[in-house]
Amino acid sequence: MANNIIKEGDRSPRIILHEPTGSTVEVLLYGAQVISWKNERREELLFMSNKAVCKPPKPVRGGIPICFPQFANFGSLEQHGFARNRLWLLDEDPSPLTPANNQSCADLLLKSTEDDLKTWPYRFELRLRIAVSAGKLTLIPRVRNVDNKAFSFTLALRNYFSVSDVSEVRVEGLETLDYFDNLMKRERYTEQADAITFDGEIDRVYLSTPTKIAIIDHEKKRTIVLRKEGMVDAVLWNPWDKKAKAIPDLGDEDYKTMLCLDAAAVENPINLKPFEEWKGRQELSIVSSSYFSGQLDPQKVLNGLR
Repeated sequence: MANNIIKEGDRSPRIILHEPTGSTVEVLLYGAQVISWKNERREELLFMSNKAVCKPPKPVRGGIPICFPQFANFGSLEQHGFARNRLWLLDEDPSPLTPANNQSCADLLLKSTEDDLKTWPYRFELRLRIAVSAGKLTLIPRVRNVDNKAFSFTLALRNYFSVSDVSEVRVEGLETLDYFDNLMKRERYTEQADAITFDGEIDRVYLSTPTKIAIIDHEKKRTIVLRKEGMVDAVLWNPWDKKAKAIPDLGDEDYKTMLCLDAAAVENPINLKPFEEWKGRQELSIVSSSYFSGQLDPQKVLNGLR
């Protein structure tokens, strides 16, 4: 579908997607970063820092930045790679993806530049389809090796979710799994909790995770469901109070109303031979949650939804 690019002063050009029930998504061409996802009641579902700067050359603190070709400092490149710090183009030929039905979508494209090749010497094409439909936001990243030599990469879609109070939410679906704890020199541990709750800083990479993970937000009476394909790991991050104060583009109290749950491929880098393509998929949906004896029933969300 045709997309109108909105340009305002020195801010990054952006695209706004609308779907028939009233949901909207706002995407910056800089970094191909989703910075807003509102439901039909105009409620914002993604977190955005109150100190966020929406103009290059820095990524915006919030929304959904894409980390490629490196997640965090799992390699020699800049933190989270360079894709989030580049101006993307509209992809005029997103084949072989089929047209999106009953969705509003944008297809964006990033190609390696001569400057990129100085720090990461591989020619690639990174495509991202962003599609919104009623109650659902889908991101489909694709990486194509257009070089004559193989390369490997790590990747994550960093989802900053808006929550009522991080100390009151819980995450279901990561029980009994191994994780790297980035606060403990990346030591490997096994999750012991029945559900993950938050009372301090967390920075973990959960390994070989299920395709469906849920954030249960009691106060907002809603559950955020993350479904993913091709990205077997999941990252949980919240800086808590001390580290929040040290992050220049994050408000001191912002940590209370945010939680990052990322779809990621970190432990085992993805390998691509010349002219091979990798495709992932992330689907975010919002489910109204009801109380039962004072508790939500997350298993119905994890097991019962289709």
